[in-house]
Amino acid sequence: MKKVTIQDIADALGISRNTVSKAINNSEGLADATRERILQKAVEMGYKQFSYVASLSGGIPRAASADPLEPPAASGEIALFTTNLSMQSNHFAVPMLDRFKQELTLLGYTLDIYKVDSENLERRTLPAAFDIERASAILCIEMFDRAYDEMVCGLGLPVLFVDGPNKRSGDSLPADQLYMENTSGITRLVNEVLEKGKRRIGFIGDYEHCQSFFERYTAFRSAMTLAGVLVDERFCLKVSGPDMDAPLAALPELPDLFICANDFIAMDTMQSLRKLGKSVPGDVLLCGFDDAPESRIMTPALTTVHIHTQIMAFTAIHLLQTRMKEPSLDYRTVYTATELICRDSTKC
Repeated sequence: MKKVTIQDIADALGISRNTVSKAINNSEGLADATRERILQKAVEMGYKQFSYVASLSGGIPRAASADPLEPPAASGEIALFTTNLSMQSNHFAVPMLDRFKQELTLLGYTLDIYKVDSENLERRTLPAAFDIERASAILCIEMFDRAYDEMVCGLGLPVLFVDGPNKRSGDSLPADQLYMENTSGITRLVNEVLEKGKRRIGFIGDYEHCQSFFERYTAFRSAMTLAGVLVDERFCLKVSGPDMDAPLAALPELPDLFICANDFIAMDTMQSLRKLGKSVPGDVLLCGFDDAPESRIMTPALTTVHIHTQIMAFTAIHLLQTRMKEPSLDYRTVYTATELICRDSTKC
């Protein structure tokens, strides 16, 4: 079967490839009606990660396609637990949650957000306003305390983690888990840089912070090892934010490329390098992860890995729906596709 491309969808609708790309990547500047028409066509044509969405509603990609006069079949609260209520608009989870909330509303559910604070984490208590009798399921985002997460898993409710605590020890939570694919983009970039004769590649970020950071770090190391190139441990900095200035200044030399655990760390790295009189990409190439809006407009524009937030939202809905309908299902770990976006910070 021929693989469906963005251009195929554009041709079928008589619109530009760029317009289709904006809809699929949840970019700004597109009318809702146009976006919905494009996503519908993507599902109908079987476009890669959108092809499965029809299973959510019998061939219709979203609950809004049902009779608007018919009341939703389900009702209840989906509780969002997070340690970070102040997620910035450029955090990858924000556009995902926007779509997630829209779909939940159409299915008859509400989404209520609960801050898990430091006292909750320490004492392993639930947020004060949370009523377990009212909740149908729990969605966890930015929840990286393993002991607390295990307590949440024991509440007897369907639980879905979007990212989670690192699995360095091999332990996985007894719950469904949703991740962005963290390996292929980094592997591709490492190999492309190695092919150009640049062999000094480093990583910046606390790889124990969460599972996604850990997978990005291991992807970097695996790509180097499989290429037969030793990792210079001096260039692996387990730091981020304001703590970055001193470790960078202490390096006797810079690597050819720094891969950062996410775009925010890459932006902080660029600022620290500028303080040292170093430039990107002149003195060192730089890559982030997430494709935050700032990554496209900063100077130089940041090479990064794009997360398809729309499909993450649909997948989250699917995982929660099926878990609520069939609590005895084996736990599932699902990855959604990502895409390496090469920009000026790596001169590619």
